[in-house]
Amino acid sequence: MTREVGSWDVVYKLVKKIPRGHVTTYGEVARALRLKGGARVAGHAMAACPRGRGVPWQRVVGSGGLLLIREPYAALQRKLLESEGVRIERQAVDMKRYGWSPVEPPVKSKKRRAGSRKAKKPRAR
Repeated sequence: MTREVGSWDVVYKLVKKIPRGHVTTYGEVARALRLKGGARVAGHAMAACPRGRGVPWQRVVGSGGLLLIREPYAALQRKLLESEGVRIERQAVDMKRYGWSPVEPPVKSKKRRAGSRKAKKPRAR
C-alpha cells in the first residue's frame, strides 16, 4: 500500500500530541484514527515520516512498548527517548509508566453520597 506523504498528515498530527516523556503504540495510533490495516499501516506512515516537520516519531513504539525500528535509527530512537526521561529496559518501554493513549478514557460520573444533596427550597405558591 503506497500513499503520498501528505495523506499521512492525520497520523503526524496525532503523533505531535504525544507528550514529551511518553510513548504510544502503532496499534493505539491506528485505533484512534481508525486506520484500515491497523498497526501495520500506522508503521508505514511513521516510516515515511518527513524530516523537519516536528513529528516526534521516536514516541511511537510497538506493542508492549517494544522498540521495533532497526539500526541505525534504533540507537537514535533510544537516545531521543532517554533524553526525554523515558527509561528503556530490554529493548522495551514500560507502558504502565510512560504509555499515553490518544483515545481519552470515558469520563466517570460523580456519584453523590447519601445525604449530600442540597435541600430544595420550598416553592412559593
